[in-house]
Amino acid sequence: MYKAVIIGGSAGSFQIIIRILSSLPANFPLPLLLCLHRLKHVRSGFVEALSIKSTIPIIEPDDKEQIKPGRAYLAPANYHMFIELGNRIALSTEESVNHSRPSIDLSFITAAQVYREKLVGIILSGANKDGAYGLKKVNDFGGVTIVQDPNECQVKTMTESALKMTKVHHVFSPAEIVRFLQKINK
Repeated sequence: MYKAVIIGGSAGSFQIIIRILSSLPANFPLPLLLCLHRLKHVRSGFVEALSIKSTIPIIEPDDKEQIKPGRAYLAPANYHMFIELGNRIALSTEESVNHSRPSIDLSFITAAQVYREKLVGIILSGANKDGAYGLKKVNDFGGVTIVQDPNECQVKTMTESALKMTKVHHVFSPAEIVRFLQKINK
């Protein structure tokens, strides 16, 4: 049984995130950790846009916030989001990683260390290699790894980098990602 799902994406991932959030059952049994590249200085509107379509609550967490099932935690603009033992989120304004803050790699690495084989890591469309090393760490710790089919990405740099970095369990279309998540832990 899985304990958490982490999703990373950048350019071209917004529409699939909306599709995922609108397709999940309202009683989705796991926390969904979202690390998406976004504009640094735009503090509002993104959560609201996701919330309109989502069946589960979307939260921009505070530092040290407790992670609970059935909620989506979105890394705040211009903050790294770390996952800590004890199911807590830590936020940081340390230097950018892969030209990004939040860094998908940092979120994935820390989630992999906490959840190990009970984690599902998903990389979506994006314009840089952020997330490739993090997905490798999910794999190294025994978690399930999924990459959006690069042929179905608006920008395939992120997904192709992940496929070069590690052997993933699944290369899925957006519809297959949704179906996988709908059946999780059943």
